[in-house]
Amino acid sequence: MIAADPRSFLYRTLDPEQAQALTAKALGQADDGELYLQYRKAEAFGFDDGRLKTASYDTTSGFGLRAVSGEMTAFAHANEMTPAAIRRAAETMTLIEPSTATKSGPPQGTNRHLYTAADPLDLVPFADKVNLCQTIDAAARARDPRVAQVSVNLSGTWSVVEIVRADGFVATDVRPLVRLNVTIVAEQNGRRETGSYGIGGRYLYDDLFSPETYNRAIDEALAQALVNLESIAAPAGEMTVLLGNGWPGILLHEAIGHGLEGDFNRKGTSAFSGRIGERVAAEGVTVVDDGSLPDRRGSLSIDDEGTPTRETVLIEDGILKGYMQDRLNARLMGVEATGNGRRESFSHAPMPRMTNTFMKAGKDDPAELLARVKKGIFAKAFGGGQVDIVSGKFVFSCTEAYLIEDGKLGAPIKGATLIGDGPSSLTRVRGIGNDFALDEGIGMCGKAGQSVPAGVGQPTLLVDGLTVGGTAAA
Repeated sequence: MIAADPRSFLYRTLDPEQAQALTAKALGQADDGELYLQYRKAEAFGFDDGRLKTASYDTTSGFGLRAVSGEMTAFAHANEMTPAAIRRAAETMTLIEPSTATKSGPPQGTNRHLYTAADPLDLVPFADKVNLCQTIDAAARARDPRVAQVSVNLSGTWSVVEIVRADGFVATDVRPLVRLNVTIVAEQNGRRETGSYGIGGRYLYDDLFSPETYNRAIDEALAQALVNLESIAAPAGEMTVLLGNGWPGILLHEAIGHGLEGDFNRKGTSAFSGRIGERVAAEGVTVVDDGSLPDRRGSLSIDDEGTPTRETVLIEDGILKGYMQDRLNARLMGVEATGNGRRESFSHAPMPRMTNTFMKAGKDDPAELLARVKKGIFAKAFGGGQVDIVSGKFVFSCTEAYLIEDGKLGAPIKGATLIGDGPSSLTRVRGIGNDFALDEGIGMCGKAGQSVPAGVGQPTLLVDGLTVGGTAAA
């Protein structure tokens, strides 16, 4: 149900006027800062081995108080939203040096709402959520006799946040988020392989309960598992790689996305530091971060500092145009905040973070890109990976990949990893498909111990000279 006023969850033991007065007093000597209030509830269901294995439900609430002066930040938080707790937190704010600079003005206001304010958790009964998991489990097992194991995970959150500034600025956002994951293990001749598929976004459970949606999740997970049953050992060596559209944008997100965040560039620790206006990628490569896409997992009507999100062009036709900025780093670099100030919760200070980061479509036919490859691999889906943010060096494992021989897809391969570094990989892009797609809404991004939902995307990409790690000779 939609609460008459979602803010009522924030102001049970504190009233808005008190919050405003306490913030003004606490941050009086700071350049910038805010009181961040949050109420959040979350649930998760884990269905495994034909039965419900886990079910959790929790609520959290609290505040984070931050004062900024120059490069110095004072931050305190508590899960007790009372005037007394805020006053105690304000004592920490006195540790910063008094500001001698012009105070930062408030963010631009907006009445834009990119997603519903309805609470997905309360709109669907507990039993219906369990029944959905049971239905998916039964349907998946009925698909194919080789299905040996089915795991279903369903989760949802509903969060109300408010940003209160000393200058009188107040902004509120109500954020739903749901996700469904299906994992299938298939067995044949003593061999077991796994396939998985997930979908989610900032909307209600209705979409996930649609037979069209959950049957597609079953079909995609099963298809991946069955393909992997036929896989052979991946070759190793430097070769041409064709990257699929959509979720493979996770490689772009990790390999170069973090390197385009403002804090790393202000400190000069990114491979892209000081390179605005330089060519950093092949012609045709345009990369943006856009937190203003309706209903997307990484979208926010406002960021966690109150700045409206927007499309930020990072690389345009191969030329570096800008970075993703929160307020602190934007002020110190003399540029605008881009709506990328994000935090995991009230107990974390904001920092520059990605929202939905993706490469825009090109003009190439994906089939023609495949036909160009004499010998290489097609990477359709990725699992985990590791990235060094400073250098951009990455290692990513493929969860579904195929050999390419003479312009045609060959046998599926297992154990393939892609090794390279983001900055140089961008210069090796030789073809950009016209089939741009965003991921299905399952991404989580980690940085400095904080995790936030994020989106990725790209068209089909042809990249020369990536190192493929495998167990067979190339």
